[in-house]
Amino acid sequence: MNSAGETLAQLLERYLARHWGDDVRVRDLSRIPGGASRETYRFDAKVGGKIRGMILRRDPVGGLIDTDRQTEFLAYRSFHDIVPVPEPLVLETQGGLLERPFFIMSRVDGGQVPSVMNLEPYGKHAAAIGQELFAILGRIARCDPATLPISRCCAAPAPADCWRVALDGWQQVIERDERHPQPIVRAAIRRLRRNPPQPAVKVSVVHGDYRSGNFLHDGHGRILAILDWEMAHLGDPLEDLAWCFDPLWNHFDERRVAGTITEAEAIAIWERESGLRVDPATLAWWKLFSTVKGCAIWTTSGKEFVAGGNDLVLGFAGTYSARRHDRIMADQLERLVEEGWS
Repeated sequence: MNSAGETLAQLLERYLARHWGDDVRVRDLSRIPGGASRETYRFDAKVGGKIRGMILRRDPVGGLIDTDRQTEFLAYRSFHDIVPVPEPLVLETQGGLLERPFFIMSRVDGGQVPSVMNLEPYGKHAAAIGQELFAILGRIARCDPATLPISRCCAAPAPADCWRVALDGWQQVIERDERHPQPIVRAAIRRLRRNPPQPAVKVSVVHGDYRSGNFLHDGHGRILAILDWEMAHLGDPLEDLAWCFDPLWNHFDERRVAGTITEAEAIAIWERESGLRVDPATLAWWKLFSTVKGCAIWTTSGKEFVAGGNDLVLGFAGTYSARRHDRIMADQLERLVEEGWS
């Protein structure tokens, strides 16, 4: 409740009634677990005699990462008619009645989101999910950012600067939030800076958290919606591909990326849909970068949890995810040194 004693449902009713100029009744409002970078709620809104299923995404008091709700909203708006994403409806950057910035989008019902701890998240439909997952990612990379609404809030780095902008940003997060020395990630950052990748072959929209667990599927091999665009930005599209390939998201199956298909199959599909080509050495750089990016997110998560965050997702990410990514990072460093990285 707020200081006036109104519940979140009542505040939503007032806000939407004002927005739509009609009487609104909010029903079945409930918090969706997880999503530590946003508070996420599902609800039904009765307006004009019809029931509309909706999702509210509101800034939390604390979270894993600092993100801009306008960027996420415009990312949904950019791709709503291009790939399967929910329809964005309302953006409030100041918070207004709901006290913190938020946006509202349509709800996609009937979907499943597997935990990254599931051993067989897609069952017999794994191949179909993988084919669609990497085809969608390729279509995102193919789009010209200058033609999309997201370009209004995201600056485009020069192709040669994509890696540096990304690495600088996540290194700053680690330096700001770490509570103890982290020698493995420091070694990874040094290696990345000494062995920069080729310039991006194209500057594209980067989802930022494209992986298993961040999309809805129907349980029969069809993806219903790509979710969680809060880290969207413009950069090298290989950043998304490498993040989705990260072993943290492989459901403990080293033969398949994101628990779906082989890496070679995924690359072939992505290249076909994007019209781009994957340079193996550049992809290897972005794979190591992904472990640094993960370390930064888990470092912030641990800091927030120790400071009194009451979301167990923060505690899990700051312990299990952090330690597992340390192991992945160390393994990648060893392989790259064997391949000649200085």
